[in-house]
Amino acid sequence: MLEILYQDEYIIAINKPSGLLVHKSFYARDAKVFAIQELRNQIGGQHVYPIHRLDRKTSGVLLFALDKEALKIMNDRFATREVEKKYLAILRGWSPDELSIDYDLTNDDGVKQNAITYFHRLQNAEIELEFNNHPTSRYCLVEAIPETGRMHQLRKHFKHILHPILGSRPHGCNKQNKLWLENFELTGMMLHAHQLIFNHPITNEQVILNAKINEEFSRVGDILNLDLSKYK
Repeated sequence: MLEILYQDEYIIAINKPSGLLVHKSFYARDAKVFAIQELRNQIGGQHVYPIHRLDRKTSGVLLFALDKEALKIMNDRFATREVEKKYLAILRGWSPDELSIDYDLTNDDGVKQNAITYFHRLQNAEIELEFNNHPTSRYCLVEAIPETGRMHQLRKHFKHILHPILGSRPHGCNKQNKLWLENFELTGMMLHAHQLIFNHPITNEQVILNAKINEEFSRVGDILNLDLSKYK
């Protein structure tokens, strides 16, 4: 059963599990289960329309429309950046305290697109895990707010500043991913869409949706001695 965060007659939101595709994709033809069909079956066969996307490995708030009018209104609001998306990510190394990453990204059609991500560091971590001849390894927890919505934007932006998201493939650090796989059996990616803020498409009242972190994110937080209590 999917965790439903919000539901009325116009929109519905879930806490998407990591590993679940939103819909069928050319890039993941092996998948047999999708958020759209699972949610539709869960609410009695009613059609649902995804308003935005989350990567397969990204967990967190995912919003759907229940009719085409709400879909159009919310699509327009995402396009005009009237919706605020907040993500939690665990990065390799200690990032700057805060930073706006303004770095263009190229899509699958070879078109260069403006992409902007603001983030601030929440906590640092250092554990006894030898890496590259260093006796310890450093990580940090950040909150990221993408101003644009490009494919794999957060993964690519954090790799660009040399602080890749732990568990990200292919836009990550393969050596760190292997280290965590061998030492902690980590196969997931430490990226979670924890909050979505927007005005309701019909009533125009502000809606704030929060999604709790999953067990894998919480487990990594325990390994790193991060305080994630407010996100559980």
